[in-house]
Amino acid sequence: MSNAPKKVAIVTGASRGIGAAITERLAGDGFAVVLNYAGSAAEAEALAGKIVQAGGRTITAQADVSDAAAVARIFDAAESAFGGVDVLVNNAGVMRLAAIADADDAAFDSQIAVNLKGTFNTLREAARRLRNGGRIVNLSSSQSGILSPTYGIYAATKAAVEALTHVLAKELRGRNITVNAVAPGPTATKLFLDGKSRELVDRLAKLAPLERLGQPEDIAAAVAFLAGPDGRWINGQVLRANGGII
Repeated sequence: MSNAPKKVAIVTGASRGIGAAITERLAGDGFAVVLNYAGSAAEAEALAGKIVQAGGRTITAQADVSDAAAVARIFDAAESAFGGVDVLVNNAGVMRLAAIADADDAAFDSQIAVNLKGTFNTLREAARRLRNGGRIVNLSSSQSGILSPTYGIYAATKAAVEALTHVLAKELRGRNITVNAVAPGPTATKLFLDGKSRELVDRLAKLAPLERLGQPEDIAAAVAFLAGPDGRWINGQVLRANGGII
């Protein structure tokens, strides 16, 4: 791989699960990747080492996306290491499930801070600093359409992310930057599987007509499509990567 990468991608929440799969896929596709994480330093460094060993280019960047100044530093790090930013993948997110009647303020505030304000912070920075011809891919959730009990606050934040996606796609007219969202359904990550019985997991796996859980690599493939050359004519859309569950 040459010293001057053709394209540079920032992936937030990249140290584990879907974020890690996206990071590996984009690195494999030839992007230099800025691997953002909030708290999982050991996992982030291990993933970065794996990418470098495979011939890819990456740096890690610790930041809480709910902090606008920290988000600016991710972009600073990308520009310092690789000369600019072409792709932003907004994957960082938290999920705290509770019925609306039972949800406490902390559950509401934390999800708004990371899922909504964090996405706003990175979108605002990208709108100012992404190179022309770039790509933005936000992670929504198929819960914005399924709307299951206990997912009220989480689904609301993701519906808001979809609204930001549609608006920013229009605001970036003239710069050849696409803005889209990928909305996964049930996906076999540690976060999803923890605390669920085998019976429940099997039942959830059967909900989609394809009768399996999504894999992180399935979501990474959808993101890679939107970030890559074949996604150039897709703009302002929400791609539900969920095996047909909705």
